[in-house]
Amino acid sequence: MAENNESKRDGGFNFPPVGNGRPIRTPRINGYWMYLILAAVIIGFQFLGERAMPVRTTWQEVREKMMSKGDVEEVKVITNRGQAQVFLRGDRVEKYSELLAKGFKSTTGGPHFYFMTGPMDVFAEEFKEAKEALPETEVALDYDTEYDGWGSIFSYLFPILLIVFIWVFFFRRMSRGMGGGPGGIFNVGKSQAKLFEKGTNISVTFKDVAGLAEAKQEVEEIVSFLKCPDKYTKLGGKIPKGALLVGPPGTGKTLMAKAMAGEANVPFFSMSGSDFVEMFVGVGASRVRDLFKQAKEKAPCIIFIDEIDAIGRARGRNPNMNSNDERENTLNQLLTEMDGFATNSGVIILAATNRADILDSALMRAGRFDRQIYVDLPELKDREEIFKVHLKPLSVGADVDVPFLAKQTPGFSGADIANVANEAALIAARKDKSVVEKQDFLDAIDRIVGGLENRSKVIKVGEKKAIAYHEAGHATVSWLLEHAHPLLKVTIVPRGKALGAAWYLPQERQITTKEQLLDQMCSVLGGRAAEELTFGQISTGAQNDLEKATKQAYAMVTVFGMSEKIGNLSYYDSTGQSDFSLTKPYSERTAELIDEEVKNLVETAYARAKAILEEHREQHAQVAELLLEREVIFSDDLERILGKRPWTEDEEESMNHEKEDAHVQ
Repeated sequence: MAENNESKRDGGFNFPPVGNGRPIRTPRINGYWMYLILAAVIIGFQFLGERAMPVRTTWQEVREKMMSKGDVEEVKVITNRGQAQVFLRGDRVEKYSELLAKGFKSTTGGPHFYFMTGPMDVFAEEFKEAKEALPETEVALDYDTEYDGWGSIFSYLFPILLIVFIWVFFFRRMSRGMGGGPGGIFNVGKSQAKLFEKGTNISVTFKDVAGLAEAKQEVEEIVSFLKCPDKYTKLGGKIPKGALLVGPPGTGKTLMAKAMAGEANVPFFSMSGSDFVEMFVGVGASRVRDLFKQAKEKAPCIIFIDEIDAIGRARGRNPNMNSNDERENTLNQLLTEMDGFATNSGVIILAATNRADILDSALMRAGRFDRQIYVDLPELKDREEIFKVHLKPLSVGADVDVPFLAKQTPGFSGADIANVANEAALIAARKDKSVVEKQDFLDAIDRIVGGLENRSKVIKVGEKKAIAYHEAGHATVSWLLEHAHPLLKVTIVPRGKALGAAWYLPQERQITTKEQLLDQMCSVLGGRAAEELTFGQISTGAQNDLEKATKQAYAMVTVFGMSEKIGNLSYYDSTGQSDFSLTKPYSERTAELIDEEVKNLVETAYARAKAILEEHREQHAQVAELLLEREVIFSDDLERILGKRPWTEDEEESMNHEKEDAHVQ
């Protein structure tokens, strides 16, 4: 290995030692040089054989203007081309300007002109007549057959060489993509896993993984198993065979695996689930066998398979109807290698997915994946730690409050928070600031949540007024409902596809009651209710609101069992077994009852929103007019118009109690 690395550093030359110890430079021969040499030879022949090209003319011109003046020395007929070449006398060449323009001189050999003869017998008769008419002129007539030597050979060989070149080029590319290395396509069944051994410089460690204390502890324990196995085995325990990281996208599953590779002093194989599947049948199973073969040779080690749902989907539930599914064959081989007759002592399997519900039950059982580590969206405290990690490389202003930013980003994943920090830095740079300030972070959050501001969009006065009253309806209804999310600000500046938007600060609840869901549905329908009460007509602007309300109502009836007529029934299948089912788990009569209950819930919430706006019509109009004037209003403006929310003090008091309880614990 050391010799190979040394040869690469010395510019691609090998230095085998000789008698006196001095190396001899031996250049490596690359196959592509052959193509370059061949191209150079062909081009060279073309240029070396280049000469002045004859000028095309006609038989009449030759007979009347050249032969009559005695300028023609010889006419050579090329029979296989139907062409006659005219050779002039050396002292007559400079009389013709078209020849001089072509580069001909008195010393330049012919042919100088050429013309098409037509039928040979006719031309021979006409030439004989022309020669008899000019007895004093001696013009030789010769017949010959001529072939373009290199040109003919090249015209035959070029298509063959082109096909060979294309075949070799694409064959190498395919073999490199399907197996690579020596042997090309014959290595298609080899594992594509990246190996990180001891001493590999991986910069990510557990210090870079903020939050997720419980999940990080589980992963750290696996590293501890490999570093100090005696600590656990002396009590009779066994090292876990596998751990599955499960959670929403962007929560840090792959980042945790990178940290594990950086912390563990054992070989680490990293591979994606899609790397097992290729266009050839049996390749996936072959790569699984080769992967575990390499892992057993380097045990103890860790195998990490990212996005394992690409091959771990439950058998028999695939949407395609193939009788021999390549993914199923790959999964069967993976199940056998993880826990079959052969032992895999010292090989720990780590996998990540955000679709654990579709994985095969045989893959999830103990003995294969002994642990399922759930990596959830970060809570408030976790978001503070994540912000601190991503704010380290930034030049942050003194007004930036990390706990405040964490409160402004409920439901954000770690990847979202990283995006917020990066967007804030870009916004500050766009404004030529020396540091990233608090407002830059708020603008970044607004951009990620609502989209980019589009102030150049032309909106008519009537439409702008309708948008203002629509958004004011949302703000007014949500402000006057107990369980609605607290409002932060309202804007009628277009963002993305939305013509207006309202920002709320969702309360981080673990469970949600029926009353809270009804209040949220009522606030969502406040915009449509405001349009009908104010203008006496409705518009398409409430399409997104209606979609949210309808989905929430169906969830309340069919998932959460919050309907009196349907009862305490849930038709939601968390296992994913009915994803591809063609029938509903209820009768047609029940379906009609569900539709009726959903309609009642939505209509009741809509009537309630209209009643609230009717009762506070004047305050709603004030909010809308203020919104038309400023385009953006905040919660302080609503408090001044609608009064302080009576539930705000209770919410603050409950939050203080929660902080005190956490401090006592």
